[in-house]
Amino acid sequence: MPPVTTITGAMVPLDRADVDTDQIMPKQFLKRTERTGFGEFVFHDWRDDPDFVLNDERYAGANVLVTGPNFGSGSSREHAPWGLQQYGFEAVIAPSFADIFRNNCAKIGLLTITLPAARCRELIALASERPAAGIRIDLPEQTVVTELGVDHFEIDPHTKHLLVEGLDTIDLTLARAGDIAAYEERRPAFMPVAS
Repeated sequence: MPPVTTITGAMVPLDRADVDTDQIMPKQFLKRTERTGFGEFVFHDWRDDPDFVLNDERYAGANVLVTGPNFGSGSSREHAPWGLQQYGFEAVIAPSFADIFRNNCAKIGLLTITLPAARCRELIALASERPAAGIRIDLPEQTVVTELGVDHFEIDPHTKHLLVEGLDTIDLTLARAGDIAAYEERRPAFMPVAS
């Protein structure tokens, strides 16, 4: 996956709490057998409302979603992060995330950032009032920069390393190929071998 270092762009304000993965990616789109093509179905049911934020042309091309607490709760479907990323989001900022949703995002390079609820409310208000308001996220420095100021965020060091280096779990395994081969050479003959 591509490395995640800095993200610049604009914000989409989704002023809702407890957004679950069923709302992000409805069940009828889980039948697809490939991992692509989910972006057009993000928040599908909510998009029937002409006033829903993703229907507002002023947010076309915005790449950071700012939302309320407990984002990504519910079922563990990977399709929700896939859809958000394929729609064009590079980061999601919220006061809190469901753990499995956060982990699924990290595995594909979709950055999740936890900021205090009050700051998320301010960012939602800013993006609502000024859709073109810019944002810059620096993962190595762990900062979010907007006209409201600089916010620092915490991230698990291992997750940060994987995102900054653009590594997934397969890449981590392949990095140890020499160690794995050496281990296999030392294994007793009576033990099963890899095929």
